[in-house]
Amino acid sequence: MNSIVYTTKTQHAVMGLRASLALLFVCGVVYTGTVTQLGGALFPAQAKGSVIHRDNVAMGSEFIAQPFVNPAYFYSRPSAVDYDPMATGGSNLAPSNPALRERVMATSQEIQARESVQAADIPVDLLATSGAGLDPHISPAAAKLQVARVAQARQLAEPQVLTLVAQFIEPPQWGIFGQARVNVLKLNLALDQIAKHAQ
Repeated sequence: MNSIVYTTKTQHAVMGLRASLALLFVCGVVYTGTVTQLGGALFPAQAKGSVIHRDNVAMGSEFIAQPFVNPAYFYSRPSAVDYDPMATGGSNLAPSNPALRERVMATSQEIQARESVQAADIPVDLLATSGAGLDPHISPAAAKLQVARVAQARQLAEPQVLTLVAQFIEPPQWGIFGQARVNVLKLNLALDQIAKHAQ
């Protein structure tokens, strides 16, 4: 009797192990490999990180923010992770946290001095970090706020820079999700193209 029970338990263990190995192979190898190959075939750019190249040089991913500190460029949103894609995340500070208020106030004062504007004129996305800390977009209002500085730094007419901003305003996703936005990297690369053609 004990021998039969032992055999049954052994059989169940072997069956369970076989099922686990089969699922591991199907889900971990077959499925993953198929999806990876299919994604690479259907969406080659996205599968490789949506990297933007100029003159065979990788300038960055269109989906990952990067810091711009040159006054001739549009600035990205603040980042709680210092624009490090390996440490994505928000600050997780509550609105009642004094540290958050201090950071927002410091950022506001910096923008007021840099852009020659009042605090009330600053769009919230230039003050607040995104949930991931790597949002590559700013609002059209945030881009327009920076036009005067960028135009002056590049010795361009403000209407010319405003027109460029308008060209890079992306509508909400599928017309309903999110808000209109401007990809900072794409806009700055377009500015460089203007300077290149002007030479």
